[in-house]
Amino acid sequence: MRFDDKVVLVTGAASGIGAATAALFGAEGATVVGVDRTVSDGVVECDVTDPAAVDRTVADVIDAHGRLDIVCNVAGILRRGPFEAIELDTWHQMLAVNLTGPFLVARAAIPHLLESRGCIVNVGSISGLHGQPHNAAYCASKGGVIQLTRALAVEYADRGVRVSCVCPGGVNTPMIADPAVIIPDDVPQNMQANLRMVPLMPGWTEPGEIAEAIAFLAAAESISGAALVVDRGTLSF
Repeated sequence: MRFDDKVVLVTGAASGIGAATAALFGAEGATVVGVDRTVSDGVVECDVTDPAAVDRTVADVIDAHGRLDIVCNVAGILRRGPFEAIELDTWHQMLAVNLTGPFLVARAAIPHLLESRGCIVNVGSISGLHGQPHNAAYCASKGGVIQLTRALAVEYADRGVRVSCVCPGGVNTPMIADPAVIIPDDVPQNMQANLRMVPLMPGWTEPGEIAEAIAFLAAAESISGAALVVDRGTLSF
């Protein structure tokens, strides 16, 4: 019960890594507020790209629970395609959800995290640590998440707020469950290995394994600014 008496905000909580993260923190004693654009049982509606909605959601957490200790920025989207075919709307949407969303949530939450000496755990990706063909927008957005994480970790290091991120490889979630999303048919054969989303070890990483990494960083009081890779050895290939 590492998180007894802690109040935890989880974005993207309706499915995948977000749902697993909300469940794990709840099982370990936390009061969890899960938010998502998709409303489901126990999940509050919030579009993380909408500044007013984010500010309202964080204010509601404080009104209901009196504090905020941990923020898990999990919400994300993935769209693949050749760079020259990326529509500007797709680029903006990818950055809005994957990068601006964590920025807005962190901005709203940090005044309260300063009071609780809490932490933020973002979800990056190994796509933010190396180049991938047909994935420029996602790589750019997740690289931004990693650098946002490091910048905040440094800025708030002496004020008691820790900020780290988890960088998954291929995870068995609805977002990337389709093999065609992992390696599109039109990617040349000699480039497919460079996508590096297919794990070397047998099987996909499950959402619960990423949730465990998120919980580890949230509980590890000596860790801040980390980009913890959880990819079944993919980046070693």
